[in-house]
Amino acid sequence: MSKLKCGLIQMALKGDGSMQPGEIRDRMIEAHVPFIEEAGKQGVQVLCFQEVFTQPYFCPGQDRKWYAAAEKIPDGPTTKLMQDYASRLGMVIVVPIYEEHMTGVYYNTAAVIDADGRYLGKYRKTHIPQVDPGFYEKFFFKPGDLGYPVFETAFVKLGVYICYDRHFPEGWRALALNGAEYIVNPSATVAGLSKYLWELEQPASAAANGVFIGAINRVGTEEPWASTHGMGEFYGSSYIVNPRGTIEAQASYGDDELLVHEIDLEMLREVRDTWQFFRDRRPETYGSLTDV
Repeated sequence: MSKLKCGLIQMALKGDGSMQPGEIRDRMIEAHVPFIEEAGKQGVQVLCFQEVFTQPYFCPGQDRKWYAAAEKIPDGPTTKLMQDYASRLGMVIVVPIYEEHMTGVYYNTAAVIDADGRYLGKYRKTHIPQVDPGFYEKFFFKPGDLGYPVFETAFVKLGVYICYDRHFPEGWRALALNGAEYIVNPSATVAGLSKYLWELEQPASAAANGVFIGAINRVGTEEPWASTHGMGEFYGSSYIVNPRGTIEAQASYGDDELLVHEIDLEMLREVRDTWQFFRDRRPETYGSLTDV
């Protein structure tokens, strides 16, 4: 299959941090359903949501109540529900949620569901930031331990990277070497330094690895970001970038939106046959990079 119709959903939080995780989950799923249905009507084949899409981005604080937001994968309610939608709509769905591996062990994870509703596996966010003040992700997430899997879906060889991962070129390269054609990066990133990097790093990674990338970011303001850090605006601007590093389609800065765009996978061969980066790699010279 050459043409692939991709969908990305960016969304503001429905509710606030004073609510319980279960109530917010219900509100966020309810808000996503019309977009999921619309994606099905438009013939989207691969759909992805934003990072931890059922919850606020709770990492600016260290409130243990958010541990209750974690779910089992694939046996939790959100994954099961999305399996039903994937099967009914004939659509691959990437489901980024807070995962409970066991009590006290939690991951920032994305479940991958095939177009027939089968659970294919999951990716766990590998790189976990911890910066004071503002990023207490290590309080909530254990670093991922599943490597860089590529999922053989009904339509495309699919890879997943999550938010902060995007700053590390090694994972993009590993996914490409593992066969990924399209990589999604669900994120929760606020205005500031990252806004400049948002449209720099992922196009560069797409060009360096000859892949398509779908970059998803949430929108709106959330507490405690706004009151404690003065930078509470998630700026959306989700986009799809091609293997030449060109952004082909982009969502708005600040609105709930379903971005739908068709990509041509034949471009991968064209680009890789022109820029022979994989041929010209010298892995035998890179050993010292893992010794530091």
